Amino acid sequence: MTTPAPVPAASAQDLLPADLSMGTVMLKVGNMNLMLDYYERAIGLVPISESLGGVFLGRNGLPIIHLSPAAGLQIPGRGEAGLFHTAILFESRADLAAAIATAARYDPRLFAGSADHLVSEAFYFTDPEGNGVELYFDKPRSTWEWQGSRVVMDSLPLPPQAYLNANLTEQALDGQHESAAGIGHVHLQVGDIPTAHRFYVETLGFEQTAGWHGQALFVSAGKYHHHMAMNVWNSRGAGPRKDTLGLGEVLIHVPAHDDILAAADRLKAAGIATHHTGLELRFEDPWRNSIRMAL
Repeated sequence: MTTPAPVPAASAQDLLPADLSMGTVMLKVGNMNLMLDYYERAIGLVPISESLGGVFLGRNGLPIIHLSPAAGLQIPGRGEAGLFHTAILFESRADLAAAIATAARYDPRLFAGSADHLVSEAFYFTDPEGNGVELYFDKPRSTWEWQGSRVVMDSLPLPPQAYLNANLTEQALDGQHESAAGIGHVHLQVGDIPTAHRFYVETLGFEQTAGWHGQALFVSAGKYHHHMAMNVWNSRGAGPRKDTLGLGEVLIHVPAHDDILAAADRLKAAGIATHHTGLELRFEDPWRNSIRMAL
């Protein structure tokens, strides 16, 4: 990772709260049966609730993925803005290994790679409609290295079979549906990084934690390695999204209503349209990725 020059710290009222968390990611899907089968059998999620708006799947009653029916929409092109991957965080290496094993058994062709990022251990897949899925485990925060406000990350080899040999247990496989998991971060494809920085850091209130040669931006609250990321690896120059399959909405949970009000004020000052119901705030980033902020 590059190490940019230090930047002045933002004031507290300009930042998102340190105890922010990422919530359910909504995906617009064309083939509901196929996508349900994938997220249940490959990723090990459990249906929590179902309505005309689709199906929520998760673990231990916590919704992680919302599959929303959108028959008739097209799969977005590789170079369009939108979702790069949804990252599902597991509490132990054994739980992560169980998810890797079931995902690999479901269809080995959907495996897309793996890496030791120094702060985390990550395995990448692609769901049947082309959405990226990251399954990962965070290393202890005490082992993360910071250079000022930037966290040190890398992409080192992480052989999948060796990882499974070291960490997979029958207990984790048998208890897969009962083990905890949640959205750790959401990674987007965008048209350019300076615009992403102006929106997600200067306006919305995340702090930059890393960058990658002007091609990627990693942002977080509370010195997490990243709650969101944006890159231009496939999508440099992309404009606003069309209505396609793929990402429908990113949910950000904040602890207090004042946090929603503060974000609404920052967005309004920047001339960004919002819809504030009193309980939640909805808005779009410069590429028409939909974001909802709620308690």
